[in-house]
Amino acid sequence: MNAQAHPKFALRPFLAADAALIAEIFRESIMGLTGDDYSEAQQEAWAATADEAAFAKRLDSQLTLIATMQGSPVGFASLAGRDRLDMLYVHPAASGHGVGAMLADALEKLAGARGATKLSMDASDSARGFFEKRGYVAQQRNSIPVGDEWLANTTLTKELAAGGKAS
Repeated sequence: MNAQAHPKFALRPFLAADAALIAEIFRESIMGLTGDDYSEAQQEAWAATADEAAFAKRLDSQLTLIATMQGSPVGFASLAGRDRLDMLYVHPAASGHGVGAMLADALEKLAGARGATKLSMDASDSARGFFEKRGYVAQQRNSIPVGDEWLANTTLTKELAAGGKAS
């Protein structure tokens, strides 16, 4: 019997060849997981920012991890500098299975190993609860112009202990 009750996920570094798949995960995540918090026009404006060349350049300049299931990318997260979680997106089909937590755990540990004592990030309204459950604390609300739309998000921070463990 080959059925897996609990799919196995793995992490690997981002490769430039991943840009098209990562842009697709970004778009699918927005369109499939944020409808309760953002209008369709806001979702479409946000998803439209996934230009493959710009994505590849942005993610290549950061510490970016890809979460895979049976070798196929299902999510990604990136660390800008040593203390800013820039992006964390999971494909809707893999949502709720621990992919986001695995990516966040890895980046928190890597940030701590790089000497960061605090991580900051801007979370969408849809992702805010996920990060607050992980110990992130809201600092401020933001309104961001995206195309012809305005999107709200929240800047959150989390204190890290030595070695990237949450304090």
